[in-house]
Amino acid sequence: MILRFSIPYFTAWGQRLVVCGSEPSLGNWNLDQALNLHFDPAVGTWSQEITLPDTASGTVSYKYMLLNQQDGTQEWEWGPNRTIDYQQGQYQRVLLHDFWRAPAEPENELFTAAFTEALMRRPTPAPAEAATEGVTGNTAVRFQLAAPRVPSGCQVCVLGSDAALGAWDAKQALVLSDADYPTWHADVTLAQPDRIALYKYGIWDPATQTMVQLETGEDRVLPPSEQEYTLRVRADENFRYTTGHWRGAGVALPVFALRSQQGLGVGEFPDLKLLMDWAVRTNLQLVQVLPINDTTATHTWVDSYPYAAISVFALHPQYLNLDAVAELQDPADRAELDRLREELNAKDFVDYEPVMNAKWAFIRKLYQQEKKQFLSDPAFKAFLQEQRSWLVPYAAFSALRDRFGTADFQQWPQEFRAPHDLEALTAQTQPDFDEFGVHFFTQFHLDKQLLDAVNYGRERGVVLKGDLPIGIYRHSVDAWTQPELYHMDRQAGAPPDDFSTTGQNWRFPTYNWERMAEDDYAWWKQRMGHLARYFDALRIDHILGFFRIWEMPGNSVEGLLGHFAPALPLHRDEIERRLGWFDYGRLCMPYIRWHMLQDIFHDQAQAVYDEYMDDAGYGAIQLKPHVASQRQIEAYIDEKIAREPHSADHYKWLRTGLYQLVNEVLFLPAGNDYYHPRITLNKTYSFRELDGDEARRRLYDDIYINFFYGRNEEFWREQGLIKLPPVRYATNMLICGEDLGMVPASVPGVMKQLGILGLNIQRMPSDPKVEFGHPDAAPYLSVVSPGSHDMSTLRGWWEEDRQKTQHFFENTLGHWGEQAPYYCEPWVAREIVAQHLHSPAMWAIFPLQDLLALSADLRRENPQDEQINVPANPQHFWKYRLHLDLEDLNRATNFNHELQTLIAVRGRALL
Repeated sequence: MILRFSIPYFTAWGQRLVVCGSEPSLGNWNLDQALNLHFDPAVGTWSQEITLPDTASGTVSYKYMLLNQQDGTQEWEWGPNRTIDYQQGQYQRVLLHDFWRAPAEPENELFTAAFTEALMRRPTPAPAEAATEGVTGNTAVRFQLAAPRVPSGCQVCVLGSDAALGAWDAKQALVLSDADYPTWHADVTLAQPDRIALYKYGIWDPATQTMVQLETGEDRVLPPSEQEYTLRVRADENFRYTTGHWRGAGVALPVFALRSQQGLGVGEFPDLKLLMDWAVRTNLQLVQVLPINDTTATHTWVDSYPYAAISVFALHPQYLNLDAVAELQDPADRAELDRLREELNAKDFVDYEPVMNAKWAFIRKLYQQEKKQFLSDPAFKAFLQEQRSWLVPYAAFSALRDRFGTADFQQWPQEFRAPHDLEALTAQTQPDFDEFGVHFFTQFHLDKQLLDAVNYGRERGVVLKGDLPIGIYRHSVDAWTQPELYHMDRQAGAPPDDFSTTGQNWRFPTYNWERMAEDDYAWWKQRMGHLARYFDALRIDHILGFFRIWEMPGNSVEGLLGHFAPALPLHRDEIERRLGWFDYGRLCMPYIRWHMLQDIFHDQAQAVYDEYMDDAGYGAIQLKPHVASQRQIEAYIDEKIAREPHSADHYKWLRTGLYQLVNEVLFLPAGNDYYHPRITLNKTYSFRELDGDEARRRLYDDIYINFFYGRNEEFWREQGLIKLPPVRYATNMLICGEDLGMVPASVPGVMKQLGILGLNIQRMPSDPKVEFGHPDAAPYLSVVSPGSHDMSTLRGWWEEDRQKTQHFFENTLGHWGEQAPYYCEPWVAREIVAQHLHSPAMWAIFPLQDLLALSADLRRENPQDEQINVPANPQHFWKYRLHLDLEDLNRATNFNHELQTLIAVRGRALL
């Protein structure tokens, strides 16, 4: 049998096309032995053929690649491997008419799980045999189209000039099978194969037996053929839609913030179904949540921080709905649960500690009640077997945490500080098995309840979008079991920005990327695969960390003494050459003088000096050795606060001033006589008091600006292209990156190349020359949003700065010369929401608080109570809770209809 490859492609000089695949004649996936294609300039097509045994049947997998002989670069076409099945004696020739699948095309992202598993999910695939029912002889044409963007209840059809294609009668169109969705296909014998056939693809509604949309553009052309025993495969791409790019809208709210009548003082996984119901009612197609992993480290409110998970795989027990596990058999327990539900649900915030105390009390009761049946349940046994690699270590870690009273495994008895024999430790035959078994029980039911909500949403065309934290918690299962993957002596955070002028210190260890690369990023792939179990779309928190992370030494508390890692530091000789001098003590040691102490500590300057400082000679002052670092100062002041809690505010003020003194350096040593410029060094006393304007200019303009905005750009681009692809392509989730802050110039290009959507927040424009971003300027592969969980809500922001509000009202909303209202009235919120919905971005996603701002009746009374996180406060209590029951929100008919219409009018409800 002859298999002929043919693909139209106009190459530049020095380029050529090859096809590589599963057959020996295609190189057996060895690119060096791939099949060279020949170019026919008359028709602009590359082609070549191979011979397959006539006595065999099978499948050929293949893919095209563009080779550039000038620079040696190689570019695979986008998408999965192509396949063609062949059967013995069926055809003598199979002619493949393919089209190049270009990488980095916006429509490629419609092939992700967000679209194929939820938005355009196929409810009941057509039987495979339907694809060949139009074959009546020994020749056939296979129409094949990759098209994910088809409403769930519809199919793709072909309408054309040949009678077998309906002879342009829409009622007689050839309907294609979705058995291999998102690829559609059907084999048909043309009535007049020796004539040119013209055709187009359309969208077919089987319920009404009508074509609801015919693609735009010129007719496609099928050349004539008189060859018998031939299958011509027309592998067309790109249905030409009449409505332009697909655009959707979504809502963002943490699971813990959900409120329902069935909850226990906190949002639970079944509540997601109520939010998805509301999304369907209002034309929203996506629900976005914050991380949902277990953060139980201290059993205090500190564990409310969702980005400090003790496991990147385990789910948080707070999200478990007790009633969905089983009914409590003891009437007294049932009565107590009802009483606590009423008490905790009456609160207007998530009271974390009482909620978790109640959850754990009843989880343990349910575990003992259901233990026998649970352990023998085939579903649990399958879950344990499938998830064993992370579940057993998690159960062991959680039990040992509670046994020893801390998640810091370095404080455990020596024999447990490193994991060993965990299977034996957690075996059901052990007398203390219940310590571990309750965590198996909890994770099994959490997984069950979350998957139930996920499938509920998928069946209704609602995407669930998760959140991937950039770091891991240092007292976690992950650090306990695989410490070699992380730099445990370092800390990750963020440089100064609008959220925090001293930077952010998340206290997470940074990643040992070199070690991760040794096993081809297996940990990342496992992590992403587990997230894909629950989510069809994913937000990568601080995606800039894949290019470079803000890294601080272990003795820092604030973020100012950090540096980007990896980076290309400056050697002492280079600094001396460009600055004209180098003095380690002046540039790298804290610059402290008496007048600074007076500025910072006022009338207490002398007392602070006496307790914390020494004379270093020649007017210089140095901190005493026991308070020389921020971490030492933190510990010292914490002891004082513990002894004198009534003076806590004074000591916190004092601590802030001492931190500032530690930050008074201009360069940070990087080892081997290399140095990083300190971030925002121009805001220090040390910089302002350099001798002469020329020294300041050289340091800032010649060294600082070049270092942060030029020197490392290509290096960081390379880092992103090394680290991101294994994460991006580990699953088929739609990936969105949170790319706010100090963004390297190379980031947007790399994200576009990898098909990762960027984030556009109106109040944090990527262009430093504008005060506010405009949603209309966002690219298609992006998400637009008026805010995030790290910001005040629209209403809260509106009241923060009257001057900014007035500028925004006039210049962004277009009310030139008008006075902005003091409060963000519903009509103002509506204009902002409508502006985002009108954006060309693929997604417009809104915090639920900002959508409720459209209604004077439904919005919360005080907008200051709506903010989820305050990044400048590292001790923030994450306790926000929706003030409305989701049941009531679903019954808000007038508001829901208003929002539904607003979204539809802006074209974000059309498939």
